[in-house]
Amino acid sequence: MGRDEFLIFAATGGTRDDEGTGLGVATRTRTRTKTPSPYKVLMLNDDYTPMEFVVEVLQLFFKMGIEDATRVMLHVHQRGVGVCGVFSYEVAETKVAQVIDYARQNQHPLQCTLEKA
Repeated sequence: MGRDEFLIFAATGGTRDDEGTGLGVATRTRTRTKTPSPYKVLMLNDDYTPMEFVVEVLQLFFKMGIEDATRVMLHVHQRGVGVCGVFSYEVAETKVAQVIDYARQNQHPLQCTLEKA
């Protein structure tokens, strides 16, 4: 086996082709990164949390302006649930925890959850 044949033999993992020449086909594998699934953060309506507090939460944690926050708050109030935003799983999970903690600190039963978008 000559030098060039040896290099090809080594590059192919030490395998020979069917003819036994030591020559093989070098292949390149390409890994593709999978895009993370998006998750919706949902706010749930309750009969005790003041509307003003819900607007404050939407502005504070979801960076909404007063108009968007009011619109989402009214949607939650009228339909029982509303989307606050769509994020990666980790960000959505963090926002849900932040909203629930903030609501508890302010003695409100406001609930937030997440689901796959």
